[in-house]
Amino acid sequence: MCEKTQAETLKEELFYSPEHASYLCDDGETEAADAFCEKYKDFLNTCKTERETTAFVKALAEKEGFVPFDPKASYKAGDKVYSEIRSKALILCVFGRKGLENGAKIVASHIDSPRLDLKPNPLYEDTELALFKTHYYGGIKKYQWTAIPLSLHGVIFRKDGTKVEVCLGEDDGDPKFVVTDLLPHLDKKQASKPLEEAILGENLNILVGSRPFAKDKCSEAVKLNIMKLLNEKYGIVEADFLSAELEMVPAFKAVDIGFDRSMIGAYGHDDKVCAYPSVMAAFAAKSPEYTGVTVITDKEETGSDGNTGLNSAYLKHFIADIAATQGLKGRDVLRASECLSADVNAGFDPTYPSVHDKLNAAYINKGIVVTKYTGSRGKGGTNDANAEYVAKIHRLFNDGKVAWQTGELGKVDEGGGGTVAKYIANLGVEVVDVGVPVLSMHAPFEVVAKYDVYMAFKGFKAFLEQ
Repeated sequence: MCEKTQAETLKEELFYSPEHASYLCDDGETEAADAFCEKYKDFLNTCKTERETTAFVKALAEKEGFVPFDPKASYKAGDKVYSEIRSKALILCVFGRKGLENGAKIVASHIDSPRLDLKPNPLYEDTELALFKTHYYGGIKKYQWTAIPLSLHGVIFRKDGTKVEVCLGEDDGDPKFVVTDLLPHLDKKQASKPLEEAILGENLNILVGSRPFAKDKCSEAVKLNIMKLLNEKYGIVEADFLSAELEMVPAFKAVDIGFDRSMIGAYGHDDKVCAYPSVMAAFAAKSPEYTGVTVITDKEETGSDGNTGLNSAYLKHFIADIAATQGLKGRDVLRASECLSADVNAGFDPTYPSVHDKLNAAYINKGIVVTKYTGSRGKGGTNDANAEYVAKIHRLFNDGKVAWQTGELGKVDEGGGGTVAKYIANLGVEVVDVGVPVLSMHAPFEVVAKYDVYMAFKGFKAFLEQ
């Protein structure tokens, strides 16, 4: 084997060049990463909505010894509590050996993903076909949601106040649903339009049935038959849709991608690929020095507004409540706290290189991405993390043998995006974005690398175990 030249040695010392995560893995870590991702795939298949994810994580947390937070109780190091926010968000907290005057270590991710929501009055019939009207949620490419199998998830509150939970289209033998599209033989006008205009949001209608009720020749007989089936299965009438939250999501299962099975294809990686590792890290962090707070939140894909999004006050109130158990003010705890805003970044795609700055792009299999700022065009709408804090996170990951890289969300004038970081930073907390690079982000079927998922777990665990 040839010895390195002086120039090669100097380049290693002076240049920044993130390597494939496999080169940082200790013996057995590749197998550990694969095993971790098998459980992650199960999580994706079970938790496709924010309500399902919250309920699933809450059940896991209770098995791990977490109990509901009681603001009147006193807590010691190692005690584990949770706070559920309206069935759509959850906070896990493990009290550390140091008092909260030293701040908390916060990891925050979101569990909502782009989808098609049913309109309040969704069901109609046209030319003896029954369909649902939808309003898309979050940033989607509308054409990607046609001609793929969809499943129905959510809750319905009947007029008597009872709740009905719906999950149809996931199990073998379940019916699926679909948004239809034009055949290429008749799409001349559609094909001549820009992609953004080829499929209109108002036309993302879900095909749900085609058989009329019995043989009665009455108007809307197909719609009537669908309502009869829904009434028999769920005990609902049409007016109950007005007090429902129903979501259409891809019916795909999470699967391995590639001959080497090195990647995972699934719906909802953004942002469950950060949420799941952060929750597992909260469970794995033993006897932390600082109090660890792990947040899985709703509404990020629509701007974090609403009382289950991080633009609301629920995290601020929770910190104030745990601070009060130690005779402290919440604002003082927040000022001393640090946070990883755990959200994904765009992985460099060699098929579409022109939208990226290669020097500052994120690459799959090179570990989690430390993103100093997000935003768009002039850093609008971003928390631009302080250099001191970014350097601290770099050292933490280096010491923990966590593969990491830097990354921006595309070239300066190509677009951009935001995360929950700015809302936590506005509370006075030190925050930087850290997450997994994703290919085909916001598509119904996204792709991530297994090494990156595992490095997210290692990184979040190192942060919580400080």
